[in-house]
Amino acid sequence: MPNDPLNAFVPHGLTEVAGAADGPLAGLRFAVKDLFHIAGLPTGAGNPDWLRTHDVPQATAPAVQRLLDAGARVAGKTLTDELAWSLAGENAHYGTPENPQAPGRIPGGSSSGSASAVAGGAVDFAIGTDTGGSIRLPASYCGLYGIRPTHGTVPLDGSVPLAPSFDTVGWFARDAALLRRVGAVLLPPAPAPAFRRLLVAEDAFAVAGEAVRDALAPAVDRLRERFGGADAVTLAPEGLERWRPVFQTLQAAEAWAAHGAWIEAVKPAFGPGVRDRFAAAATLDPALARAAAETREGIRQRMDGLLGADGLIVLPSAPGIAPLRGSSGAAVDAERGQALAILCPAGLAGLPQISIPAARLDGCPLGLSLIGPRGSDSALLAIAEDLFP
Repeated sequence: MPNDPLNAFVPHGLTEVAGAADGPLAGLRFAVKDLFHIAGLPTGAGNPDWLRTHDVPQATAPAVQRLLDAGARVAGKTLTDELAWSLAGENAHYGTPENPQAPGRIPGGSSSGSASAVAGGAVDFAIGTDTGGSIRLPASYCGLYGIRPTHGTVPLDGSVPLAPSFDTVGWFARDAALLRRVGAVLLPPAPAPAFRRLLVAEDAFAVAGEAVRDALAPAVDRLRERFGGADAVTLAPEGLERWRPVFQTLQAAEAWAAHGAWIEAVKPAFGPGVRDRFAAAATLDPALARAAAETREGIRQRMDGLLGADGLIVLPSAPGIAPLRGSSGAAVDAERGQALAILCPAGLAGLPQISIPAARLDGCPLGLSLIGPRGSDSALLAIAEDLFP
């Protein structure tokens, strides 16, 4: 496609939309994941059958409109994994966006095009969505700052859902200052809590392994110095591997509730992985979803109890660097499982999490994450700018 060497934009969405003449984001260009509606532009949700069976939206999603009203200009709509149900960023229909910070490796998904566009300098910032890690993982893989806000804080109206009780609007930038400026537009005013306790999630670091722990150690030490020490904590006493299926079960139930009728009517062509996940979701026992919902409530209470009003949890953003493009299905599944174990706590609890490009491993980016109490989004953005500019 012309003017898109990164393969970050979708063919039907490489169209600019002007913002307000002035405002706090005037002069900046941003990209929009192709799940958000923009008046007059099709929404494809990463799948050609979705594109052909849905009308062109007549209204723009509120989150996008806020950014336009603040003076930013849309550079185009970016590639997403199909209906946002993947963490890899390899789309069977439209290809894989480039990872400019780790050539030959995947960008991560499902906000793949948004991450690629920012990492490659095509735009100043980009918005995407994060359900199970679709901002945080690409941010880690592509060497970006990225935030998943407190669930429900930024409106998702005018976008294609995946699992509504997990879905959030997130955004990427190459520097912490701009990530915070975008947050000032998207986030509602809220009191900024003071973080006083640093909590190192030992079980999350254990999932990632020693190489990741060692690479992130200098950044963790910087936080320890800021807080005058840290406490080691275990997020999941029963094991993060037991929290992961709770997330996956609820995500599957909600995804089928959102899209099952369309899938049965249209019988869309899905790529590998996405096809298998929707097929499994179609036969999910509702009793399993009810049990998972009960377990989730306990997880939410556990995370809230650890954080209190002033805690800050530090953990890896990913179990490692971005895998090579075209890796085997088994390797991708193994990486996905480890990633979800690390990423699921914030999603299950509805908490904000920011990923910071804190290190490199084998020449590739690696992110460090901070999770704060619900509503502490602006404080997370501030501490990232202060300590990791």
